[in-house]
Amino acid sequence: MSQEKEHLTSVLLLFVTAVLWSLGGVLIKSVTWHPLAIAGARSAIASFVILLYLGKPKINWSWPQIAGALAYAGTVILFVTANKLTTAANAILLQYGAPVYVVFLGKWLLNEKASREDWWAVAAVLGGMVLFFFDQLQWGNLLGNLIAVLSGWSFAFLIIFMRMQKDSSPLESVLLGNIFAALIGLPFMFSYSLAPGNWINLIFLGTVQLGLSYILYSLAIKGVTALEASLIPVIEPILNPFWVFLAIGETPGQWALVGSGVILTSIVLWFIKKNHQRRPPLPPPD
Repeated sequence: MSQEKEHLTSVLLLFVTAVLWSLGGVLIKSVTWHPLAIAGARSAIASFVILLYLGKPKINWSWPQIAGALAYAGTVILFVTANKLTTAANAILLQYGAPVYVVFLGKWLLNEKASREDWWAVAAVLGGMVLFFFDQLQWGNLLGNLIAVLSGWSFAFLIIFMRMQKDSSPLESVLLGNIFAALIGLPFMFSYSLAPGNWINLIFLGTVQLGLSYILYSLAIKGVTALEASLIPVIEPILNPFWVFLAIGETPGQWALVGSGVILTSIVLWFIKKNHQRRPPLPPPD
């Protein structure tokens, strides 16, 4: 497979990953458990899915692998905790500050320097995110907002450490991270009982929304830059209202539609520009 086709395949995998991630909002709300119990059970199920996919995981205990696992567990636990302490809009917006952090971390840890077009894309996407959540943003709980910011940093470090393992298998970091998250959520799981319908949603969360999505993400991150791996999945939060609309008929607000348009347009134009730059120049005429 040529480098250009590999890159396009990776980008498509990122889009599919974002679609799967976006199902989490509706499904998590349908499960009547403590957030940490949901996070732990979801990660426990995802661990089995990833283990079945890997067969024989290559646990080498390298520092990128362990750091990636800790970053993954931090991302899951901190984001769920932030949702408990502040508004969902604040939690999502502050977590998706990750592309900004990746720009700096990518240059420092991966030698992936951001171009002017990258900076414009990050600024435009963040502006679109603010517009998207404009009607829902509140001051919220200060501690919850700070934890949401930390979840963004954890997500950024997860991307960086997975990208460091692009020549091996970054999925082992996700496997270990899910095991860590499951152990943290384990004490909360035994305090609740679930209706059969909730079990179906929880199993779907673990197998498809988390397990399958990160298998695809680990494949995608080998063929894209760290910034692409953080910026393209930003379509995840703007898909959430679409699933809510299909589930309960709730129509997104005007600002959400405007913000969605800004985000999608920015990502598409940025991708077209970057893809054009990747193409080799035409040979001179004879």
